[in-house]
Amino acid sequence: MQIRPIARSELSELLALYTHLHADDDLPPDDGTAERIWDELLDSGLYRYEGAYVDGQLVSSCTITVIPNLTRGGRPYGLIENVVTHADHRGRGYARAVLQDALSFAWAQGCYKVMLMTGRKDEATLRFYESAGFDRHGKQAFIARP
Repeated sequence: MQIRPIARSELSELLALYTHLHADDDLPPDDGTAERIWDELLDSGLYRYEGAYVDGQLVSSCTITVIPNLTRGGRPYGLIENVVTHADHRGRGYARAVLQDALSFAWAQGCYKVMLMTGRKDEATLRFYESAGFDRHGKQAFIARP
């Protein structure tokens, strides 16, 4: 297994992996829109897409966003989203590895905390995130949708 940031040229591999994220997700954007969004994300310097590779294939990923902040002495905070592992590769530690790499990146950026939210309610998923270093009781999340 190799853990590294996902390269700019690997957008199609990431989008293919995202089909394993939500069975009932919206369709992905068209190629031109996806490439424009991808370039904007990578060029901003605030986002990092971590990937786990097995035999050169992207099998797991997450996104870490480092958010500038005017509190906590000006230290940023991090937000992890879109944790996904290809269905054929689950249960082998790949997601844990990308999460650990994302956390290491956030700490190196001076983040004072990293947050992660999940819509999953099953106890196994919640225990997995706890075992990866997250506290499910530390804060309460609220979601607003249009």
